[in-house]
Amino acid sequence: MTPSSSSRISPIRYHRIYADAQGNSHFATDSIEQSSVKAAPPAAPFYVSGDHPATKYRFYTFEPGWIGDWHQAPTRQFLALMSGTVEMETTDGEVRHFAPGDLVLLEDTTGRGHVTRNTGSGYAMYFVVPAP
Repeated sequence: MTPSSSSRISPIRYHRIYADAQGNSHFATDSIEQSSVKAAPPAAPFYVSGDHPATKYRFYTFEPGWIGDWHQAPTRQFLALMSGTVEMETTDGEVRHFAPGDLVLLEDTTGRGHVTRNTGSGYAMYFVVPAP
């Protein structure tokens, strides 16, 4: 892929939950840059990020009222909320609310973990990609 220009759009922002050395979980906000490239000629250039490793995907669906009490992430994974509303809480007491289109990178595979709650009246569905 060769950049077609130096055009740039706003970075893709995502939330990240990680564990510190004491096993406490925290939120951070990170971003991934994209550049306009000729990625699929003869289609017009579009914005693409760098490659990141991934080998499989899955879906998580939470019933209305579902609460995942304190738990570690089963693996480092990206979650893209497709439907519903969810909140997550870290051990430092911060709570973030998520709506469709929000991305979360779970890295708290050690320590106390986080709490996840389906706060909507319907099912909440995540598209999940484990990230080595």
